[in-house]
Amino acid sequence: MALPPLDSPQWQNSLCAFAWGMSSVASTVLTLVLFATYLGIGALAHDTHFSLGWVLASTLLVWAGPAQIILISTLGSGATVVQAAVAVTVSAVRLFPMVVSVLPMLRTSQTKRRHLVFATHFIAVTLWVECYRLLPQVPRGRRIAFVHGLGCGLLTVCLSATALGYGLAANLPQLFAAAILLLTPLAFLLSTARNCRQISDILALVLGLALYPLAATLHTGVDILISGISAGTIAYGVHWWRERA
Repeated sequence: MALPPLDSPQWQNSLCAFAWGMSSVASTVLTLVLFATYLGIGALAHDTHFSLGWVLASTLLVWAGPAQIILISTLGSGATVVQAAVAVTVSAVRLFPMVVSVLPMLRTSQTKRRHLVFATHFIAVTLWVECYRLLPQVPRGRRIAFVHGLGCGLLTVCLSATALGYGLAANLPQLFAAAILLLTPLAFLLSTARNCRQISDILALVLGLALYPLAATLHTGVDILISGISAGTIAYGVHWWRERA
């Protein structure tokens, strides 16, 4: 699905931009990945004896698959609410750089901070990837409304999948439920590779994949964090050196 040209009258108001954002949900394969992932999350919540209302609320408020898996698994294993909250918060730190990178793409000289609050809630990995793909095709003055529509569309898909997975949990093999949760990291890896534009992007991705097995041998429990920070730092150093040269 192609978006209208930047000067098209179809961008004449925020409602139209919101509608285009919602319809863009159908243009990405990540929608299918989210649907499959949240089928698994719904099934996981059912198997750990949480109510449907509770898991739907977690999808609406947490809005991050890995964080929801942490929340459900920690509370289901008998951890306290405080322990679960700390674990989810630590998991959510990974989204901070995504928020920082997307918000400048939404702002205009008239944008108030309160205008960005709702959009910030929607910024998870899927929206981050799609913003880099779609926002250059959206007039800057309509980007916040567009992101609101895109976020609401993705959230609607996830809520539907959560409810469906919860209802199908009795008939969904556990191995299949676990396997579909792996679709998310695989899809994000391929999407990140597709969006690499500079040498530093490619270097960070390749080094991250190469350093992870080495970091895993340390048995620290934060192997991905170590390999990611190391790869990103090296890639940034190479980018800085090339710019200076």
